[in-house]
Amino acid sequence: KKTSRRGKNSILMSDMDEDYGFEYSDEEQDEEQVDVENQYYNAKGLLENPEDFEKAIEAFTAVVTMEDESGQPGEWGFKAMKQVVKLRLKGCADASISTKEEEKKKKNVALAIESLGKLLSYVDSKAVTKNKSEKVLNSLLETMNQMEDRELLEQFYEKTLKTMTREANERLWFKIQLKLCKLWLKWQNFAAMGKTLKELRKSCEDESGNYAASKGTQLLEVYAMEIQMYTEQKNTKKLKELYRESLAIKSAIPHPRILGIIRECGGKMHIAERNFGDAATDFFEAFKSYDEAGLPRRVVCLKYLVLANMLMQSDVDPFGSQEAKPFQSNEEVKAMTDLVQAYQANDITSFESLLEKHKKSISEDAFVAEHIQALLDNVRTQVLLKTVRPYSKVKLPHLSEELNIPEKELESLLVNLVLDDVLDAKINQVTGMLEINRESIADASEQEKEQQEEGKKLQKKRVESEYDALNKWSNEIKRTQGILFANLC
Repeated sequence: KKTSRRGKNSILMSDMDEDYGFEYSDEEQDEEQVDVENQYYNAKGLLENPEDFEKAIEAFTAVVTMEDESGQPGEWGFKAMKQVVKLRLKGCADASISTKEEEKKKKNVALAIESLGKLLSYVDSKAVTKNKSEKVLNSLLETMNQMEDRELLEQFYEKTLKTMTREANERLWFKIQLKLCKLWLKWQNFAAMGKTLKELRKSCEDESGNYAASKGTQLLEVYAMEIQMYTEQKNTKKLKELYRESLAIKSAIPHPRILGIIRECGGKMHIAERNFGDAATDFFEAFKSYDEAGLPRRVVCLKYLVLANMLMQSDVDPFGSQEAKPFQSNEEVKAMTDLVQAYQANDITSFESLLEKHKKSISEDAFVAEHIQALLDNVRTQVLLKTVRPYSKVKLPHLSEELNIPEKELESLLVNLVLDDVLDAKINQVTGMLEINRESIADASEQEKEQQEEGKKLQKKRVESEYDALNKWSNEIKRTQGILFANLC
């Protein structure tokens, strides 16, 4: 009697898959089934050597053929076809990088789509369970979304959605459509993205046309995707509307990543409206959600929190919370923390020097880079106000030297300060002097103190919020203990 080859070799032959097919049973396996299983593991053994990938494709295809001939397509053929699709995708990726032969690339794409069609036939015929098919297709689509071949991606999704209709498997259809939306967002194809989001919204409605309470989690995922779209489009009106609607949903139990996305986009919206206090709160909430999910995006939101604090002209330490403190020395945040120290000290020389030193790491983030000029203006404003405070008249060349900027830039800054009622002064072009109303300097000092107090209140509010959460948690544990004790008695 033949026996299946499993054990030591199958463990060594993992190709980042978690399924090894170990199933133990007291019943004797059918001989044909053992042949199919052995062929699958023989094929898997070829994956150890990249030069044997074409042979591996042939060997995995043989598994499918053997199952087809037996008239019992099932799990081994499905697994084999999954490996074939992965290998075909690798061939497409390699071709797009290492060769300029368009025909070869087209052939690889056609073979990948053909292999996907065969894989989907297993799902369509229900040869494998829903959970198994969902797991495999989600994994493949995640792999696909990392690729840059737009033509292949579009064909891949089109082929998949023809089989995985909403009627066939609504949960999987919903996930696939969300992944497609990520691609539309990446490609800035907002027309196609809006159309897909409209379908997803409709799927969250009940028969009366209202949003079903049971689908609150799915609706929040749609909102998170839509919020990202409006953030990219800088459509503040729509963004604000969706942001409020998403925070009002109470029937959902979303993944922390979804809450992080909503809060991060909310923070960017508040920054655009110059509502820096609310922006700082949202970025901190986004950081906590991403941190809970263990996502790298938490560091980015921490950088944005630092940015909001500086724009708010707050001297509150953004790393004062226990969640944020461990990230203070993170390399990605280091550039921003150095800026904070120079910013809080109103040290224009150090601030500009740090901007130049960390130019690459700061400018790589378009959102941070967009607000660097505002930070520079804030620092220059503070230095300027400090410089002119003792005087009623100051020479423009002296101010230009203190701020380390040309006189034209200085005049532009002074005009903005006058128009914003920060400084009551006028420029005497004849004498080259700035003539200042001394009372405005006192008013500016009071305004600065108010901003600092606002920052302190915000930090206190955060701390109180953390203690309230801990208190609620403690009370809930005590209540549960009381119920359990009463039941035992």
